[in-house]
Amino acid sequence: MSGSRRSDSRDTTVDVVIVGAGFAGLSAAERLVSTGRSVLVVEGRDRVGGRSLSGEVAGVQVDLGATWVARRHTAIRDLADRMGCTTTGQFDQGRNVLWMAGRRRTYSGTIPKVSLATLVDMARMQTAVNKLVATIDVHAAWETPGAGRLDAISFGEWLDRKNALPSTRALMTIVSKVQWGCAPGDVSLLHVLRYIRAAGGLNHMLDVEGGANQDRFTETTQEIAKRVAERLGDRVRLETPVRRITQDDDGVTVHTDFGEIHAGYAIVTAAPAHRATIEFEPALPEQAEGLIRTWRMGVLSKAFVAYEKPFWRTDGCSGEAVTDTGTVFITFDVSPAAGGPGVLMAFCDPRVFDGFDPGTRRDLVVQQLADLYGPQARTPIDYLDHCWGSEPFAPGGPHPAAGPRATTRYGKALTEPHGRIHWAGTETAGEWAGTMNGAVLAGRRTAESVATLLSRDVRTGASR
Repeated sequence: MSGSRRSDSRDTTVDVVIVGAGFAGLSAAERLVSTGRSVLVVEGRDRVGGRSLSGEVAGVQVDLGATWVARRHTAIRDLADRMGCTTTGQFDQGRNVLWMAGRRRTYSGTIPKVSLATLVDMARMQTAVNKLVATIDVHAAWETPGAGRLDAISFGEWLDRKNALPSTRALMTIVSKVQWGCAPGDVSLLHVLRYIRAAGGLNHMLDVEGGANQDRFTETTQEIAKRVAERLGDRVRLETPVRRITQDDDGVTVHTDFGEIHAGYAIVTAAPAHRATIEFEPALPEQAEGLIRTWRMGVLSKAFVAYEKPFWRTDGCSGEAVTDTGTVFITFDVSPAAGGPGVLMAFCDPRVFDGFDPGTRRDLVVQQLADLYGPQARTPIDYLDHCWGSEPFAPGGPHPAAGPRATTRYGKALTEPHGRIHWAGTETAGEWAGTMNGAVLAGRRTAESVATLLSRDVRTGASR
């Protein structure tokens, strides 16, 4: 595993201490090191990668967390290229499967063909969403004209006010579960619009070809983070949870279970909700505390089922399915491009999944895949799942699900420094917030801001 273990921990003094070894933290460290600054990245878990995590099923490396990369995600692509990692296209040839209201059918394209009425209604909803998205200030959504009105209601309430058909609402619920890990009624309309704007628009967010789901990294996304950490060497310290951060005019002190780190500045990359695990002295201002309380994490689980071969392709199916019933609500074909086993990845609803033992979870997923793809799905050769709600130190995902009024009241605290403590993480990005690309950009942006402050401190004699 990349990075030093906690047994190596000791009191340390550096220019900048970075909390979190995901893409934001590692990118910030890379940028600061390139300017000659001394850094230390501390991570509570025994691994790097944050919401990127690798697993293996039937000998195939799979992404238990962050998975896809768009053509326009140039920051993460460039980073992966420097680390020697490659991409493979997301398989989408053939017809998709739709299971809705107890009926199975197939369709082509991004939007399931439930009925003509649903297609017309979905087009109406897309037009309405895109019109609102175009008004959003992606860097400061809370300052968007009409932000208070958009933030006062949930995405679900908006669908009700637009008189969305039940079938349209069912499809939008699946989108909400995948993107924000919650039902439409649990997330603010403004928050949804900000993320869609940051993702390049609704079509780009949902599409495979030319969209956000265009490619996967052959070596997995976590492998990129591992290789960055290897280059940083002992500047990355694992199994070192941060308990408290204190600061004064001269610098910051990060208190861990295994020693103190003294620095001129701290960069905290944890998602807003996860900042609650750290005690700050002086205390955070009310707006920052409100952000922690209201930008709660969504939750999502993933399962991978492997077969001797991707039999669904022979049947003319793409491996992509959408369903409004049961544990699984969407699937994708993530079989290796070079041939070998067939692997289906399933997004699962944690409310009807996480509470069961692994064997029962497997049975639930396999049964539902058999409904979608036929009896051959009943005989897998391997199975793997991951419940993100059970992750240590930073549970939940894929993104925060800010409720009504949370963004207009507290959104400004996403990036506003608290003295010598600066915030990074994909949530703090403007463009591409919520993606690996956004995390890389946020880490670099924050590192550059801190590097400027360090240079100023040297000139004024204020550095620690």
